This record gives sequence, C-alpha cells and structure tokens, in this order.
Amino acid sequence: MTHKIETVMSRRSIVLQGVACAAGAATILAAGMQGAAAGKLPPTAVSYRSTPKDNLKCGNCSLFEAPNACKSVSGNISPNGWCTIYRKA
Repeated sequence: MTHKIETVMSRRSIVLQGVACAAGAATILAAGMQGAAAGKLPPTAVSYRSTPKDNLKCGNCSLFEAPNACKSVSGNISPNGWCTIYRKA
C-alpha cells in the first residue's frame, strides 16, 4: 500500500520563505562586500552615474574625496557625478 503525502503551501508561506531567502542573500552579499577593495562598493551597486541629479552631485557630497574619489564607492568618481548614497556635505 502506497501513501501519498501532499504538501499544501499557502501564498503567505511562499512569500515569507521568499523574504527570508532574500534577507539571507543580502546578508551574505553584505559580508562579502566588506572584504572587497577596502570596503568600497562598486559603482553599479549604488547606481553611480557621471552626471548630477538636479543640484545633487559628488562634489558637494560628504563622501567625496577630491579630486576624483569616494570614501564608499570604488573607481574614478566625477565631482559632477551622483549615486544613491549621496549625503549632503
């Protein structure tokens, strides 16, 4: 005699499992980034662009390091650039 086991998953349990997986992945990625290039993020991770967003630009951000660097983002950073971690100086 064979018994068939049915698994019933509610929409809520599927969503909660997805959220838990996303949180775990974010934690793993964040831990991996801490060891990368002196803790700096890649420009793509912060949606860096080489043009300002209105009056917001790297040149007046507290993270900008003249002439072309950032405390938190790796690579060559334009004083006229902008990214999502912009902090007014």
